[in-house]
Amino acid sequence: MLVTLKQMMNLCEAKKCAAGAFNTPNLEGIIAVLSAAEEMNVPVIIQHAQGHEQFMPIRIIGPIMLEMAKRAKVPVCVHLDHGEDLDYVCTALDLGFTSVMYDGSVLSLDENIANTKLAVSFAKQTGASVEAEIGCMGKRENGSGSGAGSNDPEKIYTDPKQAKIFVEETGIDALACSFGTTHGVYLSEPKLDFSVVENVRKMANIPVVMHGGSGVSPENFRKAIEKVSGKSITIPIWRWQAERRLQNSFEWAAFRWKRTASIISTAIRWLKAERMFLSCTMILYSGEQKL
Repeated sequence: MLVTLKQMMNLCEAKKCAAGAFNTPNLEGIIAVLSAAEEMNVPVIIQHAQGHEQFMPIRIIGPIMLEMAKRAKVPVCVHLDHGEDLDYVCTALDLGFTSVMYDGSVLSLDENIANTKLAVSFAKQTGASVEAEIGCMGKRENGSGSGAGSNDPEKIYTDPKQAKIFVEETGIDALACSFGTTHGVYLSEPKLDFSVVENVRKMANIPVVMHGGSGVSPENFRKAIEKVSGKSITIPIWRWQAERRLQNSFEWAAFRWKRTASIISTAIRWLKAERMFLSCTMILYSGEQKL
């Protein structure tokens, strides 16, 4: 069943847990994530990032994501991840995405607020939810950037006071919070400042989204939820978990988005066998609760 991000956050608030979000730039990925969610009987977020447009156009994969979400036996939010311009955000909304992220984190605070307000006004016309971001996690969603891990010079942690202003000015439904995570592969152990998450949640009074979850340990996932008193955090987890397992079976140079279809088809068997959804996401649910 198709739900908005706000509806899913309400579910998480009620159950004191988090929701997992997965980028699914091909049919195999969609099938793998939704089948795992149905097997575990938990809600899930499937998403498409603007940075994946060169590999899979949203106008092709978007309708497939939506149709599969409608057929699912569990609540599914279809989300635009890291929409970096308003035209792309509008494209996702026109297709029927139930949630969009406008990422203006590289802009000045004033410009980010102005553009995010426009994104919110567009989303209201379709009933979709809006996520936005302040602070900077260094590497971009597609892995571009100069660093990763604890020594990333481009990281700017989210200022809780700015977060409060940003949320009040824009009227968004969820806020991506920079507190030490990085998009893509971690080159060193991330050093997470959980006080940032706690203070953003307390001051801005909004569901917090953690990006760059692919290299974060299960212990730190649990700690992140504990720091917001069990309130909702959405954790986008990219392809790196599966990629690390696949390195032993496939030549590294061959593992690229343009060639993932056949590899992911094979990986689906591993995804189910290893309960990837459980190890990467369901471990986050406090008290082993399911929604």
